[in-house]
Amino acid sequence: TVKKSAKQYDIIATATIDAPWHIYSQFVKGGPIPTTFSFKNNPLVVLNGKTKELGKLEKNFDKNFNAVIATFAGKVQFVQSITLKVASKTKLSGTLEYTACNDEKCLPPVKMPFEVDIQ
Repeated sequence: TVKKSAKQYDIIATATIDAPWHIYSQFVKGGPIPTTFSFKNNPLVVLNGKTKELGKLEKNFDKNFNAVIATFAGKVQFVQSITLKVASKTKLSGTLEYTACNDEKCLPPVKMPFEVDIQ
């Protein structure tokens, strides 16, 4: 968590993906399971826009899906900007869903709960 001001924060999740694996962008359509952040409702927290992706986005034709697919390998950060309605301590929780694939196979999708302290 990076505090930007009394009520503004960036929640940052960093993924490190070992070669030869990759994960998919949140914005993949009509193919593999995209990386997805689902945030539980917290009446003190306002999500500012969509979760941003910071990393080397690669777009390649994937014969398994017969489409150009956006992936990340190595390291990527997912950043969600939030605003607190009142300056106070709280938590933001939710679920991260992703799948990791290489050129030959995909691992089963993973759903991972998370909770972040905001102070």
